[in-house]
Amino acid sequence: MRWAEMQAPIDAVGIAVDDTGVCSVRFGGAAGPLSAGDPVLDRAVEELTGYFAGESVPFTVPLSVRGGSEFERSVWRALWAIPYAEMRTYGQIAAAVGEPDGARAVGVACNRNPLPIIVPCHRVVGADGKMVGFGGGIWRKKVLLELEAKVRIEREFGLF
Repeated sequence: MRWAEMQAPIDAVGIAVDDTGVCSVRFGGAAGPLSAGDPVLDRAVEELTGYFAGESVPFTVPLSVRGGSEFERSVWRALWAIPYAEMRTYGQIAAAVGEPDGARAVGVACNRNPLPIIVPCHRVVGADGKMVGFGGGIWRKKVLLELEAKVRIEREFGLF
């Protein structure tokens, strides 16, 4: 794996790529030596920088997800489908992947998501709308959701 690190409003973020695409996004920074001059890695950093700058463009960088059970992968695909600045409950995701009683298992799959932010597990909330269960810490989840809400409001009301 080749690593880059960037500073973000949620602290350092480490991004790793393999020969296929982005394979890890990690809170707290890179887990290995930093690389330079990798076009996929540079693009991933550029897209994440844009995300944190309030550009709600979708991520287009290639992804490389090799781990996870079939259930976890189905949850990650469902997370990928959640539109920018929208939220779903763990129960809604469970129902979407054909396991209507699997809200807790969805929470576990979200916690094992190797690509947080890009595969937006932060957009999943408890049944009552509360922010629960985020591997990066609830404070990070709050920052990400507030960023997306602010951008959405600014765009919908033509403020910027």
